[in-house]
Amino acid sequence: MTFQKAFAAMLIASFLLVHFANTQKVDYSKPPTPTPQAPQPLDCIGACKYRCSKSSRQNLCNRACGSCCNRCHCVPPGTSGNYEACPCYFNLTAHNNTRKCP
Repeated sequence: MTFQKAFAAMLIASFLLVHFANTQKVDYSKPPTPTPQAPQPLDCIGACKYRCSKSSRQNLCNRACGSCCNRCHCVPPGTSGNYEACPCYFNLTAHNNTRKCP
């Protein structure tokens, strides 16, 4: 009688062990999904310094560019143009509806 009880207990334990072992399987055939990371903060001072390097009024350009960079978190590449890289920067306007950002 004790043999039957021990066999039944062993059988139940083995079923539980197999059940929990199967639920913990990890699929290694697919690479893990990357965790989203916060974007790197932009160095507005350095980006605007380069953007305004060929401007005739560098102080004014740097002040306007810094304001736009702080608001939009981007500065278009190069010393002029390339506004498609940063639409927010392009769309900011001053009080008289002229473009604010150089």
